[in-house]
Amino acid sequence: MKTKKRTTLQRYWTKRYVLTLISGLILLSVFSLWWMEKTALEYRLSLLKYLADETSDRAIKENGQIVVGPILSEIVEEREKILHLNQQPIIYIVDPDATIIYTMPQLYIDPDENKLPDVIMKNTELVQKVKISDNKVYVVKSPITFNDETRGWVVIAQEEGALKEINQDHGLLAIMIGGLLILGTGVIYFLSRQISRPIQDVANAAVQVREGNYDIHFKEEEEIKEEEIYELIESFKEMTNRLKVMEKLRAELLAGVTHDLKTPVTSISGLIQAVKDDVVKGEQSKEFLDISLKETQRLQGMIEDLLNYNAISAGAFKIRVQKENINIFIKEIAYRWQVTQDDDQAFAFEIKVPDEPVFGQIDSLRMQQIVINLLNNARHALDGKGKIAIHLYEKDEERICIDVLDSGRGIPKHEQQYVFEPFYRGENKKLKVRGLGLGLPFSKMLAKAQKGDLVLKDSNEQGTIFTIVIEKADQI
Repeated sequence: MKTKKRTTLQRYWTKRYVLTLISGLILLSVFSLWWMEKTALEYRLSLLKYLADETSDRAIKENGQIVVGPILSEIVEEREKILHLNQQPIIYIVDPDATIIYTMPQLYIDPDENKLPDVIMKNTELVQKVKISDNKVYVVKSPITFNDETRGWVVIAQEEGALKEINQDHGLLAIMIGGLLILGTGVIYFLSRQISRPIQDVANAAVQVREGNYDIHFKEEEEIKEEEIYELIESFKEMTNRLKVMEKLRAELLAGVTHDLKTPVTSISGLIQAVKDDVVKGEQSKEFLDISLKETQRLQGMIEDLLNYNAISAGAFKIRVQKENINIFIKEIAYRWQVTQDDDQAFAFEIKVPDEPVFGQIDSLRMQQIVINLLNNARHALDGKGKIAIHLYEKDEERICIDVLDSGRGIPKHEQQYVFEPFYRGENKKLKVRGLGLGLPFSKMLAKAQKGDLVLKDSNEQGTIFTIVIEKADQI
């Protein structure tokens, strides 16, 4: 199978950002050219209007006669130089009937066509755009007046292209756009490198973790300014630490499970062998057989824990959820558990439920497993005297909570994040309670299978609170 060629994150985003920059600069250039041409056109038309007004004032004498000739030409040429027009326009001086009297520069006028078109002269606008012989021409008019009487017109015509011509500005625009492109590309490359570098570090670290090396180091947190990258690195660190712990747990599991399963087998084998060889007789042999039976039951319990955990992990565990009165359920489970406890360990036991019935959607058998497991853990945490309590309450309109509290020694802060990890057992618990460390993980999975949850609400030196969250059922 052909492997798809991939590129680096920096090259990928630099290429796309540069293409976006180029597209933006092209749009900016087009808009700038349009704006510059528009501005140049308006400016030059105003210059032509000024030239037309100036020419109309110079073209009439004090006696009201229109004057044309070299003197007027010199005046107009002088004004054109002052106005810095790119191209010399054509100036017409016509009488009131639009007959051409004079042109500058001088043009040959066919006697049959010695009048300006009506489209120019009959239009009341002094500045207009007309089309003459497939050419777009701007025409500026200014009346030649004497005693409020129009004696003629000064008409200046120039092609649209000449008015919009901005050759000098094109070069400046090209330099500006080129500079922006170079500067923008540099900035994009630098920023892409700054963003991709920590991500590349995380990718390299992931390769090391995949190879089994969990000793990962990143640059100092104070140097990371981006919140998302900081959170990515912190999450990766936390994940690596958890993997390190899980790797340690895996090694301990192999030793622990082997030891926990081997111990009862060894005890059973030794006790039965003693009975078989008549090392013990009478009542003592019966006692040995009773001990063997208890060890067998404990061994069977551990195996069932493993089988049940694997079954629910694989989704092969059946859950039958139905509506139950949680008040009655809690009281019955608490009573059954309490009567099975030894009297030699005195502890206070409290049950607190609402006055009104609270109904929830649960599998009563599986929920019983969760509650009893929490109660057993609470008793182990007491070391004798203390208090255990069960509190039932409504959290909101959709959920019910069951708190299982104890006044025991609490769970150390550094162990709290691992209490629901399979096969994890705290340092204190390893020495006092034998087991596989599947009770809490299995209980949490059972709670989630009933659309609820099991969480460690709080734990400190004064005690521990575990909360079971249940989906609320209709009260009717």
